[in-house]
Amino acid sequence: MKAFIIKKYSKKEKLQLIEVSKPIAKESEVLVQIHAAGVNLLDSMIKRGEFKIFLPYKTPLINGHDMAGTVVEVGSGVKNFKIGDEVYSRVDDYRIGTFAEYISVHESDLAIKPKNLTMEEAASIPLVGLTSWQALVEIGNIKKGQKVFIQAGSGGVGTFAIQLAKYLGAFVATTTSTTNIDLVKRLGADLVIDYKKEDFETKLKDYDLVLHSNRDPKILEKSFAVLKSGGQLISLVGPPTPEFAEEIGLPWYLKLVTKLLSSSVKKKAKNTNTMFKFLFMRAEGSQLKQITQLIESGAIEPVIDKVFSFEQTNDAMSYVESGRTKGKVVIKVK
Repeated sequence: MKAFIIKKYSKKEKLQLIEVSKPIAKESEVLVQIHAAGVNLLDSMIKRGEFKIFLPYKTPLINGHDMAGTVVEVGSGVKNFKIGDEVYSRVDDYRIGTFAEYISVHESDLAIKPKNLTMEEAASIPLVGLTSWQALVEIGNIKKGQKVFIQAGSGGVGTFAIQLAKYLGAFVATTTSTTNIDLVKRLGADLVIDYKKEDFETKLKDYDLVLHSNRDPKILEKSFAVLKSGGQLISLVGPPTPEFAEEIGLPWYLKLVTKLLSSSVKKKAKNTNTMFKFLFMRAEGSQLKQITQLIESGAIEPVIDKVFSFEQTNDAMSYVESGRTKGKVVIKVK
């Protein structure tokens, strides 16, 4: 089969299209013919080696985390899927490889594709959907009437998280550029701040939760200022914490590294009587099933910026890296 691989960690080197052996489905795995693959900034970060301390992949490896496709083979122990099922998934960290024609996925990471979505639309959902769910539902436990600030509302996570927060009954504030104000309002944002013209910390106060996704340390500092006492700051970009290190089973010396990296932000949280949580989302088929129900009910819709051909995978990666996307970027594999 054809696949795009990371030959070696590099900021400049592109993914290479090569022929590799088609995977087989082991006992609890499902072999999926990939129709479409979502492209995420995480894919670029993996390519650059930004997670090699925490996720020590051996190169070469096939890149890609999101996909939608058709089941073509099932392992002997698989109970919930059959040949011909249309499925989607954000595959597990050590099973990545969706920039390819086939992938073998553990059945616990899969869900049946929403019936009202195309393969391209479905492939845009898993990573951003699960990230939003784990932040707002699992950790945040957002209730009706609470106030949520979602940064970068027109991005992949932002466009999904706004819709989910509104479904949960929250008042939603977000930041975006002038050209994307109408988009985020259509998705349900109650208060929109044009980050090119306004400072969010002067407009927001007493928020229950901030979904933080900006790497600028100053933005992290300002984000604490908009939280009420007891509020939560959930960060998708770090710094990583000892709790995160414990969750993924890192050795003691890396736990120490995360303790040092997060000491300042932990102190800030303590001084403001707030909670800081670093979220590195995980694959979770059961949560994806619940997201499917919301999509099929019409509560949440996919937001796709561009669809690239499989051969244009590197162009798709470059476009995501530009930071100009409105919603998600998808590769049409089949």
